[in-house]
Amino acid sequence: MDIDAWIWWLIAAVGLGIPLVLTAMPELGMLSVGAVAGAVTAALGFGVVAQVVVFSVVSVALIAVVRPLAARHRDGRPGHATGVDALRGRQAVVLERVDGNGGRIKLAGEIWSARTLDSGQSFEPGEQVDVVDIDGATAVVM
Repeated sequence: MDIDAWIWWLIAAVGLGIPLVLTAMPELGMLSVGAVAGAVTAALGFGVVAQVVVFSVVSVALIAVVRPLAARHRDGRPGHATGVDALRGRQAVVLERVDGNGGRIKLAGEIWSARTLDSGQSFEPGEQVDVVDIDGATAVVM
């Protein structure tokens, strides 16, 4: 029985696709797409050398382009901080004297209770302070 080359390429694509599903290794999916490209090349009547070259080029190109993008997406932090993380590092205005025991500040348009990071330090109304942390519902400033 004589099987055309494009069928062998499709068998290889399926053969690479099965471990992709079982192991969740995206590289196998990229090799599988390369095998499909090899099948298309074979179906168009090109020789074995052209089929292998197309398979190699498509597979390597996908791994070289998609893998770094996926790694950056996986490792990257969100583009913007939310919640309490968004308040750290911001500036606030003192409304009532702030010291180690407490006080009030205006932070992001809202009034917050606050205390100083250093208990010996104090800030008077109108001064600008930096928020270093949020401890429950209290901003820790310096």
